[in-house]
Amino acid sequence: MRKELLPGEQVIAVTRPQPRTLMVPALLFILVPALAAYASAWIVKGGPAKLVPLVTRDWTVWLTGVCVALAAWVLLGYCLPRVLTWHATRYTLTNQRLVARYGMLRRRDQQVYLAAVRNVEIHQSLLQRVLRSGNISLDTGYPSSTVVPDVPEVVTFRNFILDAINELPQGGGFGAEGMMHNPDGTRYGAWPWETREGGRDER
Repeated sequence: MRKELLPGEQVIAVTRPQPRTLMVPALLFILVPALAAYASAWIVKGGPAKLVPLVTRDWTVWLTGVCVALAAWVLLGYCLPRVLTWHATRYTLTNQRLVARYGMLRRRDQQVYLAAVRNVEIHQSLLQRVLRSGNISLDTGYPSSTVVPDVPEVVTFRNFILDAINELPQGGGFGAEGMMHNPDGTRYGAWPWETREGGRDER
């Protein structure tokens, strides 16, 4: 991210979407190998032959291979893509703009300059309220607002945005004086925020 910063631009916070989307892949990552191991052991002990007399010991290798293949298909075809999608999504807030980056191989960048933002809104479902996440809508005066989905600690992130907007120079230019001020003199937050004073390479 440092190489892409504008002159005088400072990174305030970097985060990813709320990891609730990883709950199902995480459960499957635990359960599927366990079930595959149990099924393979049952097959080796001759369990299928007791249910279907036509199934002989010669089928053991093939049935075990099917169990392993199904487990690999679930882990590689369902769990891994969702983990990579979450990991490849990043929200970066600077003292000049908000940048949302999606994808690894096929990358899509979405950025909004804070100077153009007229209104910042939070939209939350019931589950998002429980997890303290939400969607941030940035009104820039265009017919459709820019929406950043599933931001963790959404109220804190919204406050970061409002503080950064308030600290923008009145003349519309940007410089060191446009950096966000922290009233209590401490660094911003802990996980999931990664506070930067001078920015760093976030690639």
